[in-house]
Amino acid sequence: MRILMLAQFYPPYLGGEERHVQDLSIALAARGHSVAVATLWHAGLPEFTVEQGVRIYRIRGTLQRVAGLFSDGGHRHAPPLPDPELVWALRQLVGSERPEIVHAHNWLIYSFLPLKTWSSAKLILSVHDHSVACPKKKLIRNDELCTGPSLAKCLPCAGEHYGLVKGVPVVLAHRVMTMAEKAAVDLFLPVSHAVAVDNDLVGHGLALEVIPNFVPPVSSIPDQAPHPLLAGLPPGDFMLFVGAFARYKGLDVLLRAYADLTAAPPLVVIGYQTTEYPLRTIAMPPNVIVLQDWPHAAVMQAWSRCMLGLVPSIWSEPFGIVAIEAMAAGRPVIASRIGGLTEIVLDGATGLLVPAGEHEALRDAMQRLIGDPDLRLRMGQAGRQRVSDFQASAVVPRIEQIYRQLLHTVARTHASTALHEPPPEAHH
Repeated sequence: MRILMLAQFYPPYLGGEERHVQDLSIALAARGHSVAVATLWHAGLPEFTVEQGVRIYRIRGTLQRVAGLFSDGGHRHAPPLPDPELVWALRQLVGSERPEIVHAHNWLIYSFLPLKTWSSAKLILSVHDHSVACPKKKLIRNDELCTGPSLAKCLPCAGEHYGLVKGVPVVLAHRVMTMAEKAAVDLFLPVSHAVAVDNDLVGHGLALEVIPNFVPPVSSIPDQAPHPLLAGLPPGDFMLFVGAFARYKGLDVLLRAYADLTAAPPLVVIGYQTTEYPLRTIAMPPNVIVLQDWPHAAVMQAWSRCMLGLVPSIWSEPFGIVAIEAMAAGRPVIASRIGGLTEIVLDGATGLLVPAGEHEALRDAMQRLIGDPDLRLRMGQAGRQRVSDFQASAVVPRIEQIYRQLLHTVARTHASTALHEPPPEAHH
């Protein structure tokens, strides 16, 4: 099959979504498919390269040239509307690659929508966040979970987030393009049932199938040579949080809970700074070790060194790849009972679920697992078994079968049409 991935960012830009697109593209290429990726160009990166059998095209957009539109010049996002240069670049790319499947992963899809009919390709959208429902992509309003979009809420919320000059057009363009998106997409692939519900994709006759993200094989983690950064970890037991240093990730709640623990092992926090919902906490409790901007390989090895993983999110986490990574390393997970985390962590079996934002419940769960190494071992073993459902060997064939089913539908429709058409001589 000829497959074109659409992703606004691609490694070396790091993130769960970017890793998923890269891993999926490489896996499909290894299975004999023709795979290309269209992503946004950024300074210092080649416009075209081939990596592990995947052709990567970095394309330029008109709005990308306006530096003042982006708060982070290093991450110039795809806009929530067709960008003229991106549309033209994608048209050239589709003409040369002739994809049968276009698999989009974020707002870069909007610059493909004008080409959908012309391309004759089947269009799939993996939904990794809340970008179908929310112009901010997180369904957070006034530091709380948003109950759903409306102009009365979205206009002031996006205005505060993006600035009034950008916020209003983003909201209006997003509402129009979401309607076009729902009409054009042949199949939505939300990463969890929770994210399908949060994006209002359920109950409207839209074609969808929940397909989770996936992680590398469990056996590959201990076989790697120790990463040099591991020297920054404590020598003994420690608990581990991995994620953005942001309030929506629940890090404020975690630090408050940790400060209330008695005789606790060190808490290691691995992540990166963000301007979005930055922490209110400045002073760290004693025995908190903060490590920034670690590569993914080092993070995976850190999971195998820790005693338990912590995912205390206070937003409706679409999936929670870090929970799966901890489980893949055989570690129990304490997570918030919210969003896609409830579909990953089995409460009492592979870890513990606690109410989001309640630091006392989080503290008590941490204290329970700290004091019971046998329970940690049993949960870790159960988590390692469960994670087999979230590995490439289980997920990639499902995606491959979805592609085939969509193309089979097209072929069957064309064959049916041909059967009912009069022979050429009948037209004379």
